Amino acid sequence: MDFDVVIIGAGAAGLMCAATAGYRGRRVLVLDHARKAGQKILMSGGGRCNFTNLNSTPSQFLSTNPRFCISALKRYPPQAFLELVERHGIDYVEKAPGQLFCAGKAREIVEMLLTECDWAGAEVRMKSGVEAIEAVDSGYRLRTSNGSLTTESLVIATGGLSIPTMGATPFGYEVARQFGLTILPTRAGLVPFTLHPELKERLAPLAGISLPVAVTAGGMRFEEPMLFTHRGLSGPAMLQISSFWQPGEPLMIDLLPGRDVVAELAERRTARPTATVLQYLDEYLPRRLVRVLCDWHDWSGPLQEYSREAITAVAGHLRRWAVQPAGTEGYRTAEVTLGGVDTRELSSQTMEARQQPGLFFIGEVVDVTGHLGGHNFQWAWASGVAAGRAA
Repeated sequence: MDFDVVIIGAGAAGLMCAATAGYRGRRVLVLDHARKAGQKILMSGGGRCNFTNLNSTPSQFLSTNPRFCISALKRYPPQAFLELVERHGIDYVEKAPGQLFCAGKAREIVEMLLTECDWAGAEVRMKSGVEAIEAVDSGYRLRTSNGSLTTESLVIATGGLSIPTMGATPFGYEVARQFGLTILPTRAGLVPFTLHPELKERLAPLAGISLPVAVTAGGMRFEEPMLFTHRGLSGPAMLQISSFWQPGEPLMIDLLPGRDVVAELAERRTARPTATVLQYLDEYLPRRLVRVLCDWHDWSGPLQEYSREAITAVAGHLRRWAVQPAGTEGYRTAEVTLGGVDTRELSSQTMEARQQPGLFFIGEVVDVTGHLGGHNFQWAWASGVAAGRAA
């Protein structure tokens, strides 16, 4: 055998796996068709890389087999990766509770991983595509753009379908199918929504406005900022709920989470009869949004002219705004891919295919998807370490 371990994919999971296996004394090679390693790391978190979440637990992950991720996450928790970051002297900041970002550039995380691979003796070959794979005695033969090689263990860390401009392909799923593994339906996750033409036109003046909301769909609720865009709705709230939303289902958006709008408007009607809905909303919502809402629903005139039913209707529009998306922006801008290699056919301890010895799947290619906020990177690190300790 030319190598003990070959890893296809020089992203977060692949590089983590390579360093882990290399430190075990394994002869490791990482192959990737891209020019640079860690492309998605470099663009993540606005170029700052939200590299983990200290509060990452199995409850922050979606999977058809929800218990699968428990073992890897437990054996390589966020604190373990943070210790690695600190050993390399990388400064970081906690932007939201548990969400850790580089204080500088995401490149520092890529350089750290490549340094670890170098120290562990793992070789990384970029611009090296894999053209064919076949199982041979006690391992695998790969035909690459730079020649053929053999390996005892083969790790697929090729990611999902999100952001094809960064080089995403279905390669990992094709390898899984070749060796008889099941691929669960895939779709874009952590992705902005698009709107039907009429609503898109009505909300067009609001592009660039961000505000805190609570959004509900698919039995889940997230209280995060929402961003109006030229194409639809984005921001953390929309990205989070997109992983649970199903086509044809409305998004229920609460524009004033935590406020008792009926009671507040009724009280104001008594104390200041000539006050308006617009004046009330101006205290809590961006002015452009207030103007659009008041024009849209004809909320004009003093509150003394509003019956209890009318006030209740105003509150309903504000706290239970039903938006029917046209769809999502799809893989073009999705941060992750939902679905993928069926985890019921993998070992949760090692990520190895149960029916195909020596073949491992890690990271986004697997049917494990985290919430927004560093959880998907933590899955990459944890699954990469799990395979690296076994491959």
